[in-house]
Amino acid sequence: MQHLPPRLPPSDPAPPDPDPPYPDLPSPEPLYLEPRLEPRLRSALEATELLHSLVDALGSPLNIVLPEQLAENVTRFRAVYRRHHLAGRIHYAHKANRSSALVRRLAATEAGIDVASTGELQHALGAGFTGDRIMATGPKTTEFLWLAARVGATVNLDSRAELDELAALIRKHALPRVPVLLRLSGFRAPGAKVLSRPSRFGTDAAGLAGLLDAVERHRDAVDLAGVAYHLDTVGLPEKAAALEGCIAAADECRRRGLDPRAVDVGGGFGVNYLAHQEQWQRYTTELGNAVLGSRPALTWQGHGYGLRAEAGRLRGALTLYPAHRAVAAEGYLDELLSGLAPAMGRPLATLLLENLYDLHIEPGRALVDQCGAVLARVVEVRRTGAGAPLVRLAANAADISLEQHGVLMDPLLVTRRAAPPATAGPVGVHLVGNLCLEGDLITRRLVFLPELPRAGDLLAFANTAGYCMDFTAHHAMHQPVARTAALYLDAGSWRWRLDDQYWPMEGTGERS
Repeated sequence: MQHLPPRLPPSDPAPPDPDPPYPDLPSPEPLYLEPRLEPRLRSALEATELLHSLVDALGSPLNIVLPEQLAENVTRFRAVYRRHHLAGRIHYAHKANRSSALVRRLAATEAGIDVASTGELQHALGAGFTGDRIMATGPKTTEFLWLAARVGATVNLDSRAELDELAALIRKHALPRVPVLLRLSGFRAPGAKVLSRPSRFGTDAAGLAGLLDAVERHRDAVDLAGVAYHLDTVGLPEKAAALEGCIAAADECRRRGLDPRAVDVGGGFGVNYLAHQEQWQRYTTELGNAVLGSRPALTWQGHGYGLRAEAGRLRGALTLYPAHRAVAAEGYLDELLSGLAPAMGRPLATLLLENLYDLHIEPGRALVDQCGAVLARVVEVRRTGAGAPLVRLAANAADISLEQHGVLMDPLLVTRRAAPPATAGPVGVHLVGNLCLEGDLITRRLVFLPELPRAGDLLAFANTAGYCMDFTAHHAMHQPVARTAALYLDAGSWRWRLDDQYWPMEGTGERS
């Protein structure tokens, strides 16, 4: 079953256009990838007059964020902890989004924050976090280690060298002992070998003994709070093996007289971006058919997203995020904890409970699920020799980096005024950006919209708060980078503030 893409109501009623462009524009059979919208984000994107006013005032592209949704997502993850009778901290992976409004709203919850740079650490402190709620991860400079130690943040260590440097800084500056986690990787599960991509982060689990020797030497400077893992995978079997391996590593720490209290399983819980599984299945099937030439092309210049045709056969593999995921976010965590440890054959949550270990997590994308969108104004619509119209936006691929992260999802059309549709029925278009580069494509695929946009209309790209709105944004060719506005409900009406002016206090919180 196909679901028509939404056409949001116009914000400015106007007389019909006497000369609509391309009234009989042909288009291939539509293939939709309708975004999943939960009530808060849907309501915000249906406030079309507000959206146009915001873009008129603040420019295109424009990021909007919904801080209250972040607080709700924390509550959803915490419910999984309660279901399994576990304690521990939910750390938001700051790198997913640079918004001040989101970080400030998070500071008003019980959650912690995972920072991966000196700047992120300073941002978290300025937003209201205290050191005991901060986890320092990622590649670390001396300055980053010093500030983390100075404020009492927990340091998630990737190597013995980091441990040695941290301990030296603590002694040199006469700082209190700093809580640390030992991040491990390269776990080996019993039985059949499970393939997992190697990670550049963490110490190979086989080198635990040498790492613990170093911890014992530095007991005057660091307090071993627990162990962690990092995996470059979303596979549950690999994560189950890593979690069991971390429990075994924590047990080894105890045998040495250390006092580990937590196991940190990092992030990678995933997001379900699409409303309909059948649309995802149909699209990926038809993409293969298009690469083989058995249907009209679905992409710019035959791009195959990792697929290619060789001698009439489909080769390669899709390099795409699984945009429809039946189990994601807090549901993925629940499934991981309910799963069996590969060696001991018992539920992983039970092993944590029996050993009195807290569970720490570091979701990024999953914690800002449904927390934002990118608005882009349509600047021009024109025909090309390639057939499908080009829709040029006042934005570029770095502002809306869905495809850079392998996410395929349709935008929503937010029309400027009430007028007869420019085309009779859905139309396939190519979305292009504002850079003077052939490769500046918002999407490489043909996007099907309910009608042809007009200059001045908006396209709303939903659910971009996780990595896709500002992770790669830049000032290339002096084009503006998106500003960010925080939206919140006040007495049933949407209100907004500039991102750096939002604080989660009375008058800016969400009230119905």
